[in-house]
Amino acid sequence: MRVFTFIVFCLFTKALLAQSPLSSIDTDTVTTSLNEVIINENRLQTPFSEQNRNINILTKEQIKNLPARSVSELLSFIPGVDVRQRGPWGAQADISIDGGTFEQTMILINGIKVNDPQTAHHSMNIPIPIGAIERVEVIRGPAARVYGINSLTGAINIVTRTPDNDFYEGTVQLASSLKSKEEGSGLYNGRTIQLGTGFADSTATHLVYGSHDSGNGYRYNTPYNNSKIFYQGKIKNHHEGLWNLMGGYTYNNFGANAFYAPPNDKEAKEIVQTALFSLGFTSSTLNRWKFSPRLSYRYNYDDYRYNQYNLSLFRNLHHSHVVNTEFNATYGTGRGVLGLGIELRNEFLISTNMGDRQRNNYGLYAEYKTEFSERLTANIGAYLNYNTHFGWQVYPGLDLGYKLAPHWRLYINAGSGQRIPSFTDLYTNGGGNVGNPDLNSENAWYTEGGLKYNNERSFVSISYFYRKITDFIDWTRANTDESWRASNFMQNQVQGFNVNANWQLSTLANSNWYLGLAYNYLDPKVKAVYRDPVMSKYAIESLRHQAALQLSFRSEPISFSISERFVERISYKNYFLTDVKLSYNWKNYRLFLDANNIFDTSYIEASAIPLPGRWFNLGFNCSF
Repeated sequence: MRVFTFIVFCLFTKALLAQSPLSSIDTDTVTTSLNEVIINENRLQTPFSEQNRNINILTKEQIKNLPARSVSELLSFIPGVDVRQRGPWGAQADISIDGGTFEQTMILINGIKVNDPQTAHHSMNIPIPIGAIERVEVIRGPAARVYGINSLTGAINIVTRTPDNDFYEGTVQLASSLKSKEEGSGLYNGRTIQLGTGFADSTATHLVYGSHDSGNGYRYNTPYNNSKIFYQGKIKNHHEGLWNLMGGYTYNNFGANAFYAPPNDKEAKEIVQTALFSLGFTSSTLNRWKFSPRLSYRYNYDDYRYNQYNLSLFRNLHHSHVVNTEFNATYGTGRGVLGLGIELRNEFLISTNMGDRQRNNYGLYAEYKTEFSERLTANIGAYLNYNTHFGWQVYPGLDLGYKLAPHWRLYINAGSGQRIPSFTDLYTNGGGNVGNPDLNSENAWYTEGGLKYNNERSFVSISYFYRKITDFIDWTRANTDESWRASNFMQNQVQGFNVNANWQLSTLANSNWYLGLAYNYLDPKVKAVYRDPVMSKYAIESLRHQAALQLSFRSEPISFSISERFVERISYKNYFLTDVKLSYNWKNYRLFLDANNIFDTSYIEASAIPLPGRWFNLGFNCSF
């Protein structure tokens, strides 16, 4: 049935394209072109159409059409991103890119790092309601030259909205599987409320969003209670520059049945609270120089209760603090742009399980972007890093692009990256897991080449990459009677091929069609340092095949989208997921119905945790 759906989509689209030449498209109905998106990389700014890297973007219009209730669910629709949820609807998810592990992916909000030093299991505990998101950028491949440590396999940057006028918005949603609970009476269900407002004038913009999600889960002990509040302000300082303020808080309380220590953690519960604050300033250009100092702070509280009814049994409390100080500068040379930066990162952990820990990281950036000719462009740079635990290391990178013809670009890049062990990797002791304080940092070398086609209505990208990670950190054990132990277990090599394409087209003046296709193939290989066979947590859980298709149609007042995804991992059963969304728009109001996993597929993304079957979500949105 799922294969049949793919075939029908392809045949239907072929017929549509045959009947609707591009010349008939009403450009007034087409959403903002990707070519107009500027990718901000802390120092250098490059239009999406001129990028010499493999970057995927999820736009605000696409987000609106997707049947997703959390940021993690949004990411699952982006090619190359592997979302492994233990708890859906924002409870808990691990994010990896192109066959890496969840610890090897950098997560950013408006360019600010939000990774958790205790464990990347918390990196998606972010205070961003979906309504506040302008777009999501996924940069594939090591990005140390751009973002520093821990961007070993790539980076995900969540860009929030900047209001251009005053608005008020509210959304309410009710959801259910229409299945009876395993305990007690009633149905599994959930609910969401989201409120947002924005203000804009000639001197400042302000954005405020809040949301609350709650529900009784989808199986025994999986209820969730999640609240978020977020603020962003941009204030002009006369002619001198722009102040950027950001703050947010999220409270996440969820049942953690089988999340981390199955099968005996049936009564587990976890409470995670995260606060985030940043203050930055971007100066106006002065004698070709532009300066951008920034200070950010992240606090995370983690209360893991192995048995919520017996708190004396393996309860772990963790408090982590991260202070990040940055100073970036750019200088226009006439032939290009020079970017320089310095970063000081201080990480602290207070833990009942791992003790009190502290480490500091210092980094220096240098980049240069230039045009050798009208066709040939290059970005070259390096990141010099010093860590109080791991010493000095250098990570260079180079991006080259050649414009073959209008809209066509050939690119190649090579780079390196690093991932320092988390505090959990180093010091945890309990729950069947034992850390290793003698771990080395992971290091990666990466090369990629590809071809892109870009115009106002379509985008096509084909690429091949090869990545080699040395001192790969994994958790292993010889048999099920032993605890998992962290070690620099192996050398990890991955080569992959990916195709990504999307089209925006219209058959009538008041209707829009959108079609997106993507396919990723990964071929991971490992070379272990041990001769004796061992069990591995992460080395053999990589994706092998990933395919996605999305078709959207809008003809006011109706809009409809259907998404089909296929996932095959090395050590898991493959599966198809089909999701649909139907919306009715009237003036400032929108009524919508989501149906996720409409074929009620049984599937697993992490550990042995079954995820929800068929699920319905009815929502209402109003904006003024």
